[in-house]
Amino acid sequence: MESRAIKIKSPKNSKISIKVIPGHFATNHSHINYYIDMTSIKHRHAMAYEAAATMAMKYENNTMVDTIVCMDGCEVIAAFLARYLSKSGIMSMNDKSDICIITPEFNTNGQMIFRDNIQPMVWQKNILLLVASATTGKTINRSLECIKYYGGNVIGISAIFSAITEMGGVHVDTIFTPEDIPNYQTYAFKDCPDCQQKRKIDAIVNSYGYSKI
Repeated sequence: MESRAIKIKSPKNSKISIKVIPGHFATNHSHINYYIDMTSIKHRHAMAYEAAATMAMKYENNTMVDTIVCMDGCEVIAAFLARYLSKSGIMSMNDKSDICIITPEFNTNGQMIFRDNIQPMVWQKNILLLVASATTGKTINRSLECIKYYGGNVIGISAIFSAITEMGGVHVDTIFTPEDIPNYQTYAFKDCPDCQQKRKIDAIVNSYGYSKI
């Protein structure tokens, strides 16, 4: 499967790239025709640094950020992003701020929660939600509901890749869009043309990686 990988550079920053693999893949919420490999962006510091710099451009001069809520293993990017947002500068809105970086847990019922010791970092705070990818928006929607429940104010959503541009009235700022991936498609399970033609699924995927079938 890896031999089919195609490298794509971001139009926003040529130092950032992803690998995409064509095929038939199943996520928790849909079927897609490309697996998007974000391993290097999330786990190699040099590219994570570049991703954070690109994301920070949206917020550094016009948005107060108290806390970054990380999903999908984006903590390395979040740390660099907090550093960029809090750097000193005439136009910086977060000059020398001590921005919190947190990740929700999932309880035994699959509900997202913040522990008591973490909740003060959410309550009445300006929250930037950071996700790896969004295809249908269900993960983002769950995250927004969780943050709202704990009293947070979401002022922005940043993603490495997103097929949606808005969720809950909040714009999704993304490094890669479906336009960067040739003929990218996402389908509800019942509408997937590969399933209708009885083509086997190559792998089950999520923002952490893939498992071949």
